[in-house]
Amino acid sequence: MKNKYGIVCIIGLSIALIGCGGVPTPDAANCSGRGMESSLTAFKNDETARQAFIDKCTEINAKSNN
Repeated sequence: MKNKYGIVCIIGLSIALIGCGGVPTPDAANCSGRGMESSLTAFKNDETARQAFIDKCTEINAKSNN
C-alpha cells in the first residue's frame, strides 16, 4: 500500500513541476524589476507574445500608479 501511495505522489509531483515551465502571466511580480527580466527570457523566440506581455505590464503599472 505504501509503495502505491509513493508512486502516485511522485507522478503527481512530476506533473506539477512540468506545469511550472509555462509562459509567465503579466502580474505585479512579473512586471517589475527582476521578475520582468526573468519573464522576458521566456519569450526569446516569440516577439509578438513578448510585445503583448510588455503592453499588458504597461497597463498594470499604469493602473497601480493611479
